[in-house]
Amino acid sequence: MSKVNYPWFKKEDIDGFFALFQNNLANFVLIAVTMISMGYPGSIVYGRVIPGAAISVLFGNLYYAHMAKKLAEKENRTDVTALSYGISTPPMFIYLFGVLGPALALTGDPEVAWKIGMAACFAGGLVEALGSLIGKWVRKNLPRASMLGALAGVAFTFIGGELFFRTYEMPVIGMIVLAIILIGLIAKKAMPFRIPASLFAIIIGTILAYILRQSDMSQIAAGMDTVGFYPPLPTLGFIEGFKYLTGPMLSLFAVLLPISIYNFIETMNNVEAMAAAGDDYNVQEAQLFDGIGTMIGSLFGGVFPTTVYIASVGSKWMGAGRGYSVINGFVFLIASSVGIIAAMSKIIPVPVIAPILVFVGLSMVSTAFASVKPKHFPAVVLAMFPYFANYVMTRFNKAAGEVVAKVSGGIVPLGNGAMFTGLIWGAILVFILDNQYKKAAFASIAGALLAATGFMHAAKLSFLSNYEYPLGYLIMAIMFFAFEYGFKDKLEKDGMLEEDVVLDFQD
Repeated sequence: MSKVNYPWFKKEDIDGFFALFQNNLANFVLIAVTMISMGYPGSIVYGRVIPGAAISVLFGNLYYAHMAKKLAEKENRTDVTALSYGISTPPMFIYLFGVLGPALALTGDPEVAWKIGMAACFAGGLVEALGSLIGKWVRKNLPRASMLGALAGVAFTFIGGELFFRTYEMPVIGMIVLAIILIGLIAKKAMPFRIPASLFAIIIGTILAYILRQSDMSQIAAGMDTVGFYPPLPTLGFIEGFKYLTGPMLSLFAVLLPISIYNFIETMNNVEAMAAAGDDYNVQEAQLFDGIGTMIGSLFGGVFPTTVYIASVGSKWMGAGRGYSVINGFVFLIASSVGIIAAMSKIIPVPVIAPILVFVGLSMVSTAFASVKPKHFPAVVLAMFPYFANYVMTRFNKAAGEVVAKVSGGIVPLGNGAMFTGLIWGAILVFILDNQYKKAAFASIAGALLAATGFMHAAKLSFLSNYEYPLGYLIMAIMFFAFEYGFKDKLEKDGMLEEDVVLDFQD
């Protein structure tokens, strides 16, 4: 039997490329602006950090193109979409404000602080790679509604929701670009001259922004000034950084461990989302090479962890194959090496980029509901809620802590460890709906352990910083065991079967 002819490139890869490239570009704009505002010089930001991350992106995209080819040959089909790969957004903020900021404040030396960032990045990649050893087991035992619901919470708040806000910063431009994206990528209508919808939207939006003077022409000159030669160069500076991580900044491991485990779970969730969309990849292999990609990037100056991207499902919706992934890796490396990333970040207005990411958030939330049984819809919604708290906490608590506290004292503890909280509560509700109270009890015990050690409901790792949360989960576990062994049989005898409950809910 001949092998399937899985193409290197097809037309749909163009839309996939622009969606993935803009996803990465948006993160790198935030990285550049934030690091420079902290006091890191452009020579480190544009000359070392961005090229180093580009090496990670190239490695991951090439490897995931290879995985797509293997899956296409295994299942004898050509409609396989490669996993998207890029900077993990939530950990990116943790590394910015929890690692790079404190490192610079402690040392007062951007060069040393950058090396500490490299060491932290290498350590995070190592944790994620080791996490691959249990990835298959976790994926098998966590309900799909739990995983996709927690991921949908990220998509709804930080990606779709926040980028919808950014769309309205230039209402005329943002609305027009969003309309083009909805017509081309959701309704799948052809654009004029068969131009890919995302490229057409970027062109039209950028031109209109300057014609309508929503953007100043000086931004183009400022962008061109950043063009130069920034080749990725190998470095062992992370070794010096480890001296600080194991000395004056040992406390950073309390930040690195949970966020690295989060990254490992995010990869697992995104692989699960792709399985739901039709491409069932090996989760352990993805987690291992995510970690390896992060470590490789740190050897070239990178300071941010990478992951399977939430945009994978969006690319699947677009009908992309593996070409978009390969092109993204090489284009991103070239663009980073010659300063084009920096230039584009200044020339293209954010409200032009934002609607593309709104589409990614929209597709992710939609997939979460389309990929689970209707009776599990409530579990998807419940798993999304903690990230609403996390969004409020992340964006407003430092600037307006008293206001957040007045809204509710539960926002911050619910927001801390939101991914874990979403997974636990989503799983509990799935098990309740499936009449599996013993499993709900075990999920509650897992919640008690996570809460007791500070992975959930605490600002940092610590043992029993607040006993109320683990106690609540333990009492729930006892209650679920009681339902399993004391009341379930009686409910079934009384006619309260699972099918009856589902029908009542749907009615």
